[in-house]
Amino acid sequence: MAERDLTPADWRGYAQAQFPPGSWSLDDDVLRAIAAGPPIDLITRERYQDFMISFDWRLPRGGSSGVLYRVGEDAEQAWQSGPEMQLLDDEHHQEGANALTSCGALYGLIAPWHDQRNIANTYHSARLIVRGSRIEQWIDDRQVLGYDLASTELQERIARSKFREYPQFARLAEGHIALQHQGTEAWFRRIRVETF
Repeated sequence: MAERDLTPADWRGYAQAQFPPGSWSLDDDVLRAIAAGPPIDLITRERYQDFMISFDWRLPRGGSSGVLYRVGEDAEQAWQSGPEMQLLDDEHHQEGANALTSCGALYGLIAPWHDQRNIANTYHSARLIVRGSRIEQWIDDRQVLGYDLASTELQERIARSKFREYPQFARLAEGHIALQHQGTEAWFRRIRVETF
């Protein structure tokens, strides 16, 4: 197993060679999505297969972001290949009203086990564990979701969702980790990856 902190040099824009300074900034080792900037996702320069990523994250009131995994770059957008752990201010964002798109969900597919309230304007910890087809999502040291990408139930959910139109979605054995830019500010710090 190898464990290391991710620095700004480890990230670039989706389908870009460099870090996108108009979309993201670095402030005291904190990566920040710039709300007024072009909505370009950040992706790791490296590709990962089995890993755990841990990080602190913060959103403004009504904020939205997410962490995607095993992202390829053949599609137009990162979400068209990489499943997403949703990060959201449920109380002040319209997607919070739908459990399938609420904070901690496997976006659009599986609702989290626990509601996430009082999210805005404070840092929270998170972990995403990807081991084979089994995935765990944690927020503030509590597991909010666990699922198997290979399960019949999830494959049926994908077949009924908008993701059915993207043949690579949730099928890549390895790929980039992405921080999503959803048009609101979002802050990420203390990002650490451990590979298995």
